[in-house]
Amino acid sequence: MGQDPLLDPDRLADHVDRLFRAAWGLCGSREDAEDLVQETCARVIARPRRLRRGSELAYLLRALRNTFLSSRRSAAREVDRFDLGHDSVTDLVDPLARLPDEAAEANEVYRAIASLPPHFRDAVVLVDVSGLSYAEAAQALGLRPATLASRVFRGRAQVVRTLDPPQSRAEARLRRV
Repeated sequence: MGQDPLLDPDRLADHVDRLFRAAWGLCGSREDAEDLVQETCARVIARPRRLRRGSELAYLLRALRNTFLSSRRSAAREVDRFDLGHDSVTDLVDPLARLPDEAAEANEVYRAIASLPPHFRDAVVLVDVSGLSYAEAAQALGLRPATLASRVFRGRAQVVRTLDPPQSRAEARLRRV
């Protein structure tokens, strides 16, 4: 059996858009996502990496997730860390092309995804944000495809509930009139 191929650092640019979307889904803010992608790329470039049983993108998404979890653990150990609460949301491709309402909506969706429990968040980020197939995402997370499908379904449902909380019965009856 041959040796596993090396990750080509020159091909990182091919995956930056998907990494960024995945990072935004994990972090919930554009600025934190940019920092996460930068940190992940710096770690990957720092030394040669072997690709075992997977594509470059799957490897990079695992590295992104691991970097995210490491930064979360580090942040939990920091004292008196605070958030200034300023997120600027722009279009991923053309910042001038996104309308303010669309930008606000995208920000809400990414925040809702970031607030999911980790097992649901990881599944939703890989499938819905990064665009991996169910098989690729299941392999990247080390899950059975049926388990992944269940987590994606439940994660999506939680995002919908976060964005559109259930109404009281009285409010629902008034809206029908």
